[in-house]
Amino acid sequence: MTVSRTTPGEAAGGGDSGSGTAWTDAWDVMLASAPARRRGRVLQSALREAVRSGRLAAGTRLPSSRELAADLGVSRGLVTDAYEQLTAEGYLRSGQGSGTWVGDAVRAAARGTRDRAPHPPGARADFVPGTPDLSLFPRAAWGATHRTVLARLPHRALGYPDPRGLPELRTALAALLTRRRGVAADPERLLVCSGVAQAMTLLGFALHGRGVRTMGLEDPGSPENKAVLGSAGLRSVLLPLDSDGLVPGALERSGVRAVVTTPAHQYPSGIAYSAARRTELLDWARSVDGFVLEDDYDGDFRYDRAPVGALQGLDPERVAYMGSVSKSMAPGLRIGWLLAPEELTEELVERKRTMDLGNPVLEQALLADFVEQGGYDRHLRRCRLAYQRRRDTLIAALDEHFPGTEVSGIAAGLHIIAVLPGRYGPEARFLERAAAAGVALRALAYHGTARPDDGRVRLVMGYAHQSPSDLTRGVRLLAEAVGRG
Repeated sequence: MTVSRTTPGEAAGGGDSGSGTAWTDAWDVMLASAPARRRGRVLQSALREAVRSGRLAAGTRLPSSRELAADLGVSRGLVTDAYEQLTAEGYLRSGQGSGTWVGDAVRAAARGTRDRAPHPPGARADFVPGTPDLSLFPRAAWGATHRTVLARLPHRALGYPDPRGLPELRTALAALLTRRRGVAADPERLLVCSGVAQAMTLLGFALHGRGVRTMGLEDPGSPENKAVLGSAGLRSVLLPLDSDGLVPGALERSGVRAVVTTPAHQYPSGIAYSAARRTELLDWARSVDGFVLEDDYDGDFRYDRAPVGALQGLDPERVAYMGSVSKSMAPGLRIGWLLAPEELTEELVERKRTMDLGNPVLEQALLADFVEQGGYDRHLRRCRLAYQRRRDTLIAALDEHFPGTEVSGIAAGLHIIAVLPGRYGPEARFLERAAAAGVALRALAYHGTARPDDGRVRLVMGYAHQSPSDLTRGVRLLAEAVGRG
């Protein structure tokens, strides 16, 4: 038996293409290994994939049902059913007395699977900020909690969840955030989200529905915020910072009614908003009937004193508070939270419902138990001690290999701002030499408008994801690559 590439007008059973025997042999193997009740489905799947992949091209004439059944050792009815099913789906076509052919509607799908997740640069040393040490993830405790939660989770809990999140997780998070971050946390106004990105998107849609078209962003700040807010139809305006926070005059002149801020530990400058600037920011929001979107991205990590409390606790009706486990545990968990002003809450809940029908139930129940049993607090203590040591190690290495370097910002978070003396500039040449040596770096200028043109090199250096020895080695490699001025 053969399958051949002919035209519909050619005689049935046209010339041998040289591949027909191979095809029937392959199908024969598949059918022989399949249970009798599934052989029809196996044959349909094999034919469907052969057409979809292009191995059976459009215009290929298939053998008659009698011939193929004889070659495969199956009933003619099984082959007839397969032909009829694929003809109904559009993969095959047939005509009275003209046989069965591969249809013209199918286009081969692209082959292969790509991984578009962001990956480390593969450099000899990596100082790119933004990632915690994923090797510190509490696998054993997380796994034990997983088994416990799965065993006791009632069947009904596996249905569609409350779009705000499981009540037990919202209750646990509200207590945690009240205790650790000083927020005013009502579980009824807390939404569980897929990280801060989704929380900000939800707020963007809600504000757009109220006529807001422009959002203020800190300069410097996270470049991702512009794209996230743009997906909700909002234009972004960059607003300058000084050592106390957003500059009030520039904020007032901008005409915006909503602004995204990181007041506990500004990203990336590393400052903490002063008490006076916090008050001025809230006064501004009240005066324009606007909102402050507070991104508390790493507020749990302060090394020289207790963390500064969240801005939201001062005015829950003007501040929408956002946070996640991306910096405290792992970004791949995709779990975050949003504490919303009351007037926005119902709209946000409805938008969340239509967006994804709620976050995965098992992961929510797991995190709730992890928080309630103290696992989250224990993990934070472990990370804080590790990150404090790494920060100290990086600063010491810079002091040794780049004397005169200034480290700005508070002792907190997962990165530092390092300003190198002018003899190491200009910055563009410094970065080129570092890249050529396999040292991954990010300049402060990447996060906003141009910095002062004084010839100094300003870097945002992440340290949490590297061991102390790797940090020391990386700074030494950097010094060897760029010279000592």
